[in-house]
Amino acid sequence: MDPKSLARKHLERRLAPLRAADLARPPRGWIRALRDALGMTATQLAARIGVSQPRIAGLEKAEVSGNVTLATLRQAAEGLDCTLVYAFVPNAPLDEMLRERARAAADLQLARTHHTMMLESQALEPADLRAERERLVEAMLRGNTRRLWDEV
Repeated sequence: MDPKSLARKHLERRLAPLRAADLARPPRGWIRALRDALGMTATQLAARIGVSQPRIAGLEKAEVSGNVTLATLRQAAEGLDCTLVYAFVPNAPLDEMLRERARAAADLQLARTHHTMMLESQALEPADLRAERERLVEAMLRGNTRRLWDEV
C-alpha cells in the first residue's frame, strides 16, 4: 500500500467517529449553550477572558451568524475551561469520495470516446462500456489522484 493511501486510511479512522457524532451547533451557539449549562453569566465569562460583558453578547451573536474567528472561539473556550476542536468532517469516507470523483472523470472520458466510436460504427456494448469504466476508475485511483480534481 502506498504512503498516501496509508495516510488517507489513518485520517479516515480519526474522522469516522466525528462523522457519526451529532456536532450540529446549538441554536444559540456553543458559547451560550456551555455558559448556560455551567451557570455562568456573560459578565463572569467576560471577566475570565478579560473583555467587557457587551463583548460576550457580541461574540455569541457572531458565533451564531458565522462571523467569528478561530482565535476568538479559542479565547472563549479557554474561559469556559474547554478545548476548541476544529475539524473538517467529510460527508463520505475519503476512499468513497475519490472513487466517486474517478467515476465521474471516467464517465466524461468514456462519453467523448464512445461518441467518436459511435460515429465510426464501433460503439462498445453496454457490458464492455461498464468494464472499461471500471478499468479506467482503477487506473485513475492507482495514478496521481490530484488530477481527479482538475476541472474538466
